[in-house]
Amino acid sequence: MKDTYRHQGKRQQLVRTVKKKGITDEKVIAAIGKIPRHLFMDSSFEDHAYQDKAFPIAADQTISQPYTVAFQTELLEIKKGDKVLEVGTGSGYQTAVLCELGAKVYSIERQRELYKKTKTFLSKLGYRPKHLSFGDGYKGIPEYAPYEKIIVTAGAPEVPKDLLSQLKVGGRMVIPVGTEVQTMTLFIRKSAKEFDRKEFGAFRFVPLLEDKN
Repeated sequence: MKDTYRHQGKRQQLVRTVKKKGITDEKVIAAIGKIPRHLFMDSSFEDHAYQDKAFPIAADQTISQPYTVAFQTELLEIKKGDKVLEVGTGSGYQTAVLCELGAKVYSIERQRELYKKTKTFLSKLGYRPKHLSFGDGYKGIPEYAPYEKIIVTAGAPEVPKDLLSQLKVGGRMVIPVGTEVQTMTLFIRKSAKEFDRKEFGAFRFVPLLEDKN
């Protein structure tokens, strides 16, 4: 697993790109600049790893566009030690960003192939989430709730109530809501039954799959 000067140089170009697009959180920017994104991708896409684009990974999923990863992470306002639920482990790139920021990450992935691959891969890179789970993201991981932050990395046609219930009062959840195109949506839990909802423009994600069994 090589991370060469060429890779590092391309990462700095990527950092400049996400800054130009409006990302200002210095810790998020530093994480994007540090994490070797090319290692999270199929080797046939390695030359494109530092373009600001999403790319296919296993199980018909994608590794998100770096700007989208940075945007969602910035909205979460991660503080060191925050307990974070990530719905959709995927390639593990977003997981690595959260770990880099000092979050205690609990992540769930529905695709067994990705779950197995990413679990092994993250530890090889030295990223150790608190818990990786194989299961239905719509249900979250209730046994470790409540969470200070929740991030959903796939498009949900509607907001899963189970996820809202697992958010701590004062906590923040970022989720792309919609079918063909998603609206990036931030929920801030004000009380047991009250949430503030804010919307932040259109994005495109693969769908959040629900376990129908």
